[in-house]
Amino acid sequence: MEYRLELRNISKYFGEVRALENINFQLGQNEVVGLLGDNGAGKSTLIKIITGYHQPTAGEILFAGKKVDNLTVPKARQLGVETVYQERALAELQTLWRNIFLGRELNNAFGLLDVQRMKQETHRLMTQSMGFTSSAVSPDSRVGTFSGGEKQGVAIVRALFFDAEIIILDEPTMGLSLKETEKLINFVRDIKKAGKSAIFIDHNILHVYSVADRVVVIDRGQVAGQFLTKDITLDQLMNKMIRVAETGSFD
Repeated sequence: MEYRLELRNISKYFGEVRALENINFQLGQNEVVGLLGDNGAGKSTLIKIITGYHQPTAGEILFAGKKVDNLTVPKARQLGVETVYQERALAELQTLWRNIFLGRELNNAFGLLDVQRMKQETHRLMTQSMGFTSSAVSPDSRVGTFSGGEKQGVAIVRALFFDAEIIILDEPTMGLSLKETEKLINFVRDIKKAGKSAIFIDHNILHVYSVADRVVVIDRGQVAGQFLTKDITLDQLMNKMIRVAETGSFD
């Protein structure tokens, strides 16, 4: 099987501090993988390696079966990696269409900003992907007026529009209401419908379990185990998480 992303024996040391050791991680085509672990388990360091922010001390990174050396943030984006952070990284004082195309504006044949086309594309994305049906919301609406869940939806749809192959969701439900969280989960399902892949990191196991095909548990810088969600109940997964946090082992 050719994975969209594969990490082989990845280790990361900060001086004498071992953040990750011999991590093996795979992300398949059209797959959502939940990444779980306690605070300090190594999840953030792993994501920073995938996004090119950190260089691994040892190990290999492969995209679509091809080894990539010296991965950087720009190179990761060129390979289709986009991250949706809990802070959402949106310009709240700007309009919706400006946020969608921020830093990647469309130009016309004369090299000038094609504002009309960007607004048209934003309207299409609003109705087809974001689920905005109210006439009160338009491409010229200011993003700061949106709910938390809607802002996360904007960030996800922006990533999909620019052909992200791998979307990393870093604690996306943080601070969202139950209704907003449900909408966010539906956005994650839309990632699969679009034929893309996602890594879903969240402290709430229920949110991850409800949408992930597979769950990878990180503990003390190592992969403690992984499970297909179809083969394990939520209660079983929660019990295993408690056990590994207390003992470092599922046994």
